[in-house]
Amino acid sequence: MTDTAFSVSVARPGAVRVAFAGLVTALAAGVAEGLLRAVRGGTEFGATATGLLPRLAIYLVVLGVAMHMANGSRVSRALLTVGIGMIGLVSLIIEPLAVLLSTDDFGALFGGLAPDSAVLVACRAVHILAVVLAIPAMYTPAAHRWFTQR
Repeated sequence: MTDTAFSVSVARPGAVRVAFAGLVTALAAGVAEGLLRAVRGGTEFGATATGLLPRLAIYLVVLGVAMHMANGSRVSRALLTVGIGMIGLVSLIIEPLAVLLSTDDFGALFGGLAPDSAVLVACRAVHILAVVLAIPAMYTPAAHRWFTQR
């Protein structure tokens, strides 16, 4: 008998593919938002050209961890859950939530939205939605079975 007789090759479940695609989409939206903020200028984290470098480094690390997750790494799945699904998601939500809670006139808040600001809002919304879809996808029953068999 050969070693291959004992190894079971199980196809990557669709939920894991969805999770990986969601994470890549979130990263792309984050890069787009960072680039737009750098072009616009500003004082928030990552808004300058030099501020983009740490953000891009973080995104590359997250991409590497996501690739490991897509290959069955339970540790990577846990890191993504805590890092992206908790800490990262809170960091994405806190700024827009603070703005929404600080206004009394939602019409004025959204009525004068410049086109570049609308693109920023769209990038942030895509980023959040992609994370909200990706993290639970890693914990569907099929994905859970696949990770535990690896």
